[in-house]
Amino acid sequence: MTNIIFTSPSKYIQGKDALKGIGQHVKSIGKKPLILSDETVWKITGSTIEESLKTEDVDFHYVEFNGEASLNEVERIVNDGTNEAVDSVIGVGGGKTLDTAKAVADGLAVSVVIVPTTASTDAPTSALSVIYSDEGVFESYKFYDKNPELVLVDTNVVAGAPPRLFASGIADAMATWVEARATIKSNGDAMAGGKTSIAAQAIAEACEKTLFAYGEAAYKAVQKGLVTKHVEAVVEANTLLSGLGFESGGLAAAHAIHNGFTVLEGDIHHLTHGEKVAYGTLTQLMLELHPQDEILKYIEFYRALGLPTTLKEMHLEEVSYEDLRRVGEASTQEGETMGNLSQDVTADDVAAAILAVDQLSKK
Repeated sequence: MTNIIFTSPSKYIQGKDALKGIGQHVKSIGKKPLILSDETVWKITGSTIEESLKTEDVDFHYVEFNGEASLNEVERIVNDGTNEAVDSVIGVGGGKTLDTAKAVADGLAVSVVIVPTTASTDAPTSALSVIYSDEGVFESYKFYDKNPELVLVDTNVVAGAPPRLFASGIADAMATWVEARATIKSNGDAMAGGKTSIAAQAIAEACEKTLFAYGEAAYKAVQKGLVTKHVEAVVEANTLLSGLGFESGGLAAAHAIHNGFTVLEGDIHHLTHGEKVAYGTLTQLMLELHPQDEILKYIEFYRALGLPTTLKEMHLEEVSYEDLRRVGEASTQEGETMGNLSQDVTADDVAAAILAVDQLSKK
């Protein structure tokens, strides 16, 4: 029997200055959390977190994140947390920090609290991590038995992050409905392991509608560091709607092609996750035989946010067909989510679609 599955974090909190209340929210989860963050993020958030935890008599052990969500990094932090006898994990930062925090919590068999400091990915709410090699090449998805206990988003902190990261989050979230509807059409499995529920479908659709309606205005607001109702709506779409929508809705070609791009060398590695997903989404639309006007709607939206829509903007202007075929081979390999689009897509199909997106965008 095939089950419909819907999964989510136990609690989601979002708003201005939400970080000031973190101690109150985590004191029932753990008395000595391991806090994982990078140096830059900790300089921005550390004093607020320390003060809030101190007010609630919560001790903590801080570990600096080295920058890559790799198994070696996870093992290093798990060993440190074991030695310090921590009883929970708090991840503070961007996608790779948060994915690593979830993996560490799983390794320590404790609960995890997720504090995104950007709205750049849909990683925060999910019960999975994307694992890379130490060199940044995609390796696998790592799945967990439960979602985070708490996801806490301070929109003042998010609005203060580089606007490029905000746009990247919109790009990642824009893939949600594109991939979920492909999964539904093919009767594929969601990332949570079952079939897409009506709830997940509705959330994924609402995610895209919210982004098309408010995305550009929100992006312009965060360019000035402002938190407006448009910003709040898009942060929720980037984080909660996209997170629930992809995990219980399903991934397809857009993320598979993103993973394929990681096999290439060069300046493409300077792009964010969302920037590569944006091009993957356009490629999926091309593979699905959507009308030109519909694809152009996405291209124009991405351009308004400064996202890449040509191979030149992907730092692949001189890319060979053989390299694009390597991307296609990686994105169609066994176990990839391309199967939720179609089992019949080949490496050559992917390479041709990537080139076709470039041609349409340049026109």
